[in-house]
Amino acid sequence: MQFFIQLSLDGLTIGSVYALVALGYTLIYGVLKLLNFAHGDVFMVGSFIGYGVLQALGGASDPVVPVWLLLVLVTLAAMVGCAVLGVVIERFAYRPLRNAPRIAPLISALGVSFFLSNSMQLEFGAQQFNYASYNLSGGALYFHGFDLDHVHIPLLRIITIGSAFALMVVLWFLVNRTRTGKAMRATSFDREAAAMLGIDIDRVIVFTFILGSALAGAAGVMFALRVPTFAAVGFTTGLKGFTAAVIGGIGSIPGAMVGGILLGCAESYTAGYWTTAWSDLVVFSILIAFMIFRPQGLFGRVDIRKV
Repeated sequence: MQFFIQLSLDGLTIGSVYALVALGYTLIYGVLKLLNFAHGDVFMVGSFIGYGVLQALGGASDPVVPVWLLLVLVTLAAMVGCAVLGVVIERFAYRPLRNAPRIAPLISALGVSFFLSNSMQLEFGAQQFNYASYNLSGGALYFHGFDLDHVHIPLLRIITIGSAFALMVVLWFLVNRTRTGKAMRATSFDREAAAMLGIDIDRVIVFTFILGSALAGAAGVMFALRVPTFAAVGFTTGLKGFTAAVIGGIGSIPGAMVGGILLGCAESYTAGYWTTAWSDLVVFSILIAFMIFRPQGLFGRVDIRKV
């Protein structure tokens, strides 16, 4: 039972990261009907921004500010940096192709992905960068927490999972209960009709990229607090975030969260009860199964087309 609880905790932690990445896919696809395959690399850039701010504040082992404030500043910096990056990507890579055939922005997304990952590798090399230290992993945020059936649940894990759920709730409220959210939903339903009703389509799309990219930045920090980050991490994590979005139903905010948690738990249980060598195989087999048997996902709706 203790082993199961530990694996479940690991699954919830990494699943929260996948869920935040999936939310970015869901937002952008919902408004633009675009699979932004550069999103995983925005996540990677966020983890590097967080690492840079961490070092500027004295490093994790001897920060110049309290640990809680350090985490807040690192996360906010990653979110703001990725939001700016998202705006730049939308303006130069996607906006000129908005009315082009769908294959064109998809190729552009792949190009942006390769550009970001290779640029970071040229700048920082292939080595891994580790946030971990006594204060962030083995000390203040590790020994604080609580025990469940003799399994210690560190405060850092609680913060990661709780922050992911809090961001999802804020996003859901923003999309469903605000004027901007209504404009986003109208644009998603019919872009031309929304423009005729006076909605600034460009502004809505830019705001969508800001939200999705900021969530990717937060996910990058949460990921790097747990394991080292490196320039190529965005590709696999982005695919898993996309898989989580498909499982939950791409376009559904609660679905992205549920899909991320299910995917994280599946990965954790496979690694724990079987072997880590098969965890990615199981994850992407789940993606194939959903694409074949339930392409709309758990919470999605079947796309009805007029003929």
